[in-house]
Amino acid sequence: MSDTDARVHAQYEAYPYPARDPRDEAKRLITGSPSHLDEIRHYVFAGRLDLSKPFRALVAGGGTGDAAIMLAQQLADAGAADAEVVHLDISSASRGIAIKRAEARGLTNLRFADGPIERVAEIAPGPYDYIDCCGVLHHLDSPEAGLQALADVLKPEGGMGLMVYGTLGRTGVYPVQEALAQLSSDLREKDRVAVAKKLVAGLPKTHWLKRNPFVGDHLTGGDAGLYDLLLHPRDRAYRVEEFAGFVASGGLAIRSWIEPARYDPNTYLSDPALRKAASGLDPLARAALAERLSGAMAKHIVYALPTARADLPAPDPGADGAVLVLRDLDPVAVAKGLSGGVLKADLGGAPWQAPLPAIAPAIVARLDGRRMVADIRDQLKPGDPTRFADHVRSTFEAFHAINRMLVRAVH
Repeated sequence: MSDTDARVHAQYEAYPYPARDPRDEAKRLITGSPSHLDEIRHYVFAGRLDLSKPFRALVAGGGTGDAAIMLAQQLADAGAADAEVVHLDISSASRGIAIKRAEARGLTNLRFADGPIERVAEIAPGPYDYIDCCGVLHHLDSPEAGLQALADVLKPEGGMGLMVYGTLGRTGVYPVQEALAQLSSDLREKDRVAVAKKLVAGLPKTHWLKRNPFVGDHLTGGDAGLYDLLLHPRDRAYRVEEFAGFVASGGLAIRSWIEPARYDPNTYLSDPALRKAASGLDPLARAALAERLSGAMAKHIVYALPTARADLPAPDPGADGAVLVLRDLDPVAVAKGLSGGVLKADLGGAPWQAPLPAIAPAIVARLDGRRMVADIRDQLKPGDPTRFADHVRSTFEAFHAINRMLVRAVH
């Protein structure tokens, strides 16, 4: 273990991240991206994930357990009797919190392993249907070696959910990291935290960290959040093109950026001539342009598939056998809130909207995650089946752009 590796390990023993209290499991389930079960179904398996068959998932660098707990609970709720989630981490303190959270929920489909990602084949051998690695690869000595180790234990028909830091959205973070290295590198962890708090409190309003609302762990994440953001001994960030190249180095192809609308230049461009110019760019260049225009992308989340699966057709949301679901939303409540024929959202301070067909509220209200599109059509009796399917697709495209509507199954 290198000196830096030892410091990273010591950090997470002293400050398990993110800070979590197992008693809170009685109050709520923390959900997010990647690794929400409905996202996995949609992006990795095109709506064709059969949970009556064995399913194995790995959460690599699982920390205090957010992704592992979320996925294990959702698999249990879905009745996946032969599913297993493996939580792998180097920190016994972080792993201990994750174990207590699992115990608080009575989860029996979680297994815990101790060790670094680079040794996953030895410590927690695959193959895995799905692998999560969220906020970890950018802390490794060789992110490429870590990604390749994960790719080596992924099933050819599987996929990954990945998150790394975004360079432009973290403006202000790295100058503070450098300043703290100058001022506190020879101090103990707790003393370094004290120095960091003093420095942050005294920063002038001109400093980019003060002016960046898109990073806030140092303000809301407790000592663990502050240490992870500003005192981490090894931390790098990626721009869109760099991340895409990094993903490709592991023999993977990006299936989708999350949320898709954030990576669409039209979210940030209103002038027709500029939109036309952007439309001529290839998909990766369009995503890179969106990052340059946004300024709010402090992290990049993607779903990725082995390159041999890169041409997997996307599920057709308008097909009779498609089962659509709103991710973590009440369909009846959402339908009641739709008005004016548009769906509106805020994407990191950028206002966004998409048109909706007049029948959208009636469609949305019936998306209970069980009804097929054909069932909804039979209930609504809209007349022209082809036109109805197009309305379903339009509704889906609007909500899917902000990652809120997914294809749960295809029958």
